[in-house]
Formats: sequence, structure tokens, C-alpha cells
Amino acid sequence: MKYIKLLRPKHWVKNAFLFIPLFFAGEIFNSSKLLPVLVGFIAFSLIASSIYIINDYKDIEADKQHPEKCKRPLASGAISRQAALLLFALCILAGTGVAFCVSLKFVFVLSLYFVLNLLYCLGLKNISILDILMLSTGFVLRVKAGGVAADMAISEWLMIMIFLLALFMAIAKRRDDILIRQESGKEMRKAASGYNMDFLNVMLSLVSAVIIVCYLMYTISPETQARFHTYRLYYTTLFVIGGLLRYLQVTYVENNTGSPTKILYKDRFIQLTILLWVTSFYVLIYLPTDKTFFG
Repeated sequence: MKYIKLLRPKHWVKNAFLFIPLFFAGEIFNSSKLLPVLVGFIAFSLIASSIYIINDYKDIEADKQHPEKCKRPLASGAISRQAALLLFALCILAGTGVAFCVSLKFVFVLSLYFVLNLLYCLGLKNISILDILMLSTGFVLRVKAGGVAADMAISEWLMIMIFLLALFMAIAKRRDDILIRQESGKEMRKAASGYNMDFLNVMLSLVSAVIIVCYLMYTISPETQARFHTYRLYYTTLFVIGGLLRYLQVTYVENNTGSPTKILYKDRFIQLTILLWVTSFYVLIYLPTDKTFFG
């Protein structure tokens, strides 16, 4: 169980971003395209776990001072450093082997993801602003990898929105680090020294506004309307705004944004808005052949 915890399988949900190009292309049920993306998901999950391991390895001493991270297998001493490094190597070998089953181009994108995150773990995460930009780029690479695996082009609008959404969550997470610093007097990460509450609050407000504008522009753009054969995608903006407002509520009112993944698993309101957003997109893209059905 402790080794499973070290791999952080709960965080594999982030790799569901690989399926986004398929979903938006209306090809989610095309088995010839879905299968390589599923294989790619496995490869990404293994490589992501290797990154989590090396990150925990590098942060053992810092994690011991954190109220939550001190429970991690390496920080708590449940797993030895040697065993963690061995598991790290096995994840890389297995992930790379699986990636070759998709395509060489997919291996290249996955390698970029690995190198980016390795550099992040080895020290770039200590540079404020660069840290959240690198985290956000990781999500963009996931979407790019999904498009490569399915052999399909990805809308620039979609890539921009994914980056902005990931940036939004990264900023909220840094805000939580500042709250812990204020309450405990302990610095949770070196990059936090480059942030304060006012700066993060301004960034959150700015990025959330840009996300909403970009999403609206995406749904009403002629290119998007032509691709999906409907102009009604802007209806789905309601759920995007609802999800963002709830995340801001969790951030500002509840002061609890330490783990976006944990929020995704536990917050019913956000789960509902995501479900309704996916359902509305599914109905608009996949179900009706007569678009006048929606009035």
C-alpha cells in the first residue's frame, strides 16, 4: 500500500486531459483512435509517477515540515530512499516502453513532459512565476500528447484554455502555501518567497476573467461553429463560470486549495458542474443530427 501511495495513482486523473482532443473532435467512440490514447494514458501515468517519486525524494526534508506532506511515504520514513529510486527507474522504463507502442512522435512529447518536470523537480520549481508556468505547460503537453496519439489536430483555442485553467489552479495552490506560511511561520517552498497574498489574489482574478473571455470566444468563433455545426456551444459557458466561481469560493472563503486533485475528488459542486459541462457538450456534439432540435 505504501508503494501505491508513493506512485500517487489518484493524480493520474490529470492524465485524462489526453482524451480531450478526442472528445472535442467527436471521436471519443472511435475505437481506432481511442485505443492508442488509452495506451498513451498508461504511459503518461507511469512517467508522471516517476516524477512524483523524484519530487518526493528531493523534498523529503521540506515535506517533514508540512502539515500534510509529512505523511508521504518518503517523508514519514515508510519507504527507503533506495527503494524509491528503484521504483523511479522501473516507472521510466515501463512508461517509455508503453509509449513506443503508440508512436515515436508520442515518445517525443512524453520525453518533453518528463524533462520539463524533471527540471522542475531539480530546482526550477524554486523560481517564482516560472514554477506555475511550468506546471501549466505540463497540462498542455498532456493535451498535445492526446492529439498525437489520436493523430488529429488540436485547436489553438483549446490549448490556450487548457493552459489558462492549469495556471488558475496552480496560482490557487500557491495561495494555499502562503496561508500555511502565515499560520505556521514556515516556508513550504522556496518559490513562495516570490509571492504574497495580494499578488496571488490579483493573478487569480485576472486569469479567471481571461478564462471566461477565451472560452466565450472559443464557443462563438466561426472555426468552432463550423467544426461542430452549431452556434449553441456558448450555452456551456454557464457551467464553466459556475465551476470557476466555486473554485474561487473554495480559495477565498474556505481557504482550502492545497490540492486541486483532492478538490476534484471531494467537492460535489465542482463535480456537478464538470458533469453538466461534459453532458451538455456531449449532447451538442454527439446526439442530434438536426441542430434545430435546440431551438
